[in-house]
Amino acid sequence: MQFQGQILKMTSYDAKPIQYYLNLSGDLIHMNELIGKEVSIRHTGFQCVNCGENKPIYRMGFCKNCFFESPYASDTIIRPELSTAHLGVAERDLEIEKQIQLQPHTVYLAYTGDVKVGVTRNTQIPTRWIDQGATFALPIARTENRYEAGMIEVALKEHLADKTNWRKMLQDDFEGEVDLADFRQKIREYFPEDFQKFYREGEELWMFDYPFEKPEKVTSFTLDKKPEFSGRLSGIKGQYLGFEGGNFMNVRGHEGYVIDLEIKN
Repeated sequence: MQFQGQILKMTSYDAKPIQYYLNLSGDLIHMNELIGKEVSIRHTGFQCVNCGENKPIYRMGFCKNCFFESPYASDTIIRPELSTAHLGVAERDLEIEKQIQLQPHTVYLAYTGDVKVGVTRNTQIPTRWIDQGATFALPIARTENRYEAGMIEVALKEHLADKTNWRKMLQDDFEGEVDLADFRQKIREYFPEDFQKFYREGEELWMFDYPFEKPEKVTSFTLDKKPEFSGRLSGIKGQYLGFEGGNFMNVRGHEGYVIDLEIKN
């Protein structure tokens, strides 16, 4: 089988195990069915996720111009505490920023090899946690907008990590020694006083089952340094495709790349 197109992040469905679909220009390829098969990838160009032009990808699937101009790549995407839409103040495009920022958000704890704190729109639950490769996740606050969630995260990340260590996530072999409910109780005192009202107890603990087994070693590769790659697909976790020998490709890190994909038995 052969496919060609622009890479977008994998679509996932929460099941046992999680079901993954690689998105190539809108064509969804069921990756779980390809585990154990030889996969060949050849990088042939770029297609910016915003303007669609064949320009080198700068970050997050955007060419350099779009990264610094598109409201979908603004600073508030990475740093929600900078949100100003609730004040009616535009960063790049107020109407789009209102759509993103003025909706319910969740502050959560997730275990991705370590306990981390994060923020997501409610509409991205549980996709956000699956994309991060979380073993389990627990909402700890519910807010009305992105700014409020960001301010809580800023306070908590002085005491917890706010980024996923991809190596720990892929090499983790969880043995049931972490209690997120206990973490929630301990960090409650670090909530800013004006944001205590958003704190939540009694939330559901989400647990995830990936089509994946911990490898002995992990090595990541990019299509910039290795524009042609072939290997037997061994598993999937987060947005990482794992191949025999411990080679991993971060699909989300390649959004906007155009590839030829060949599947062999």
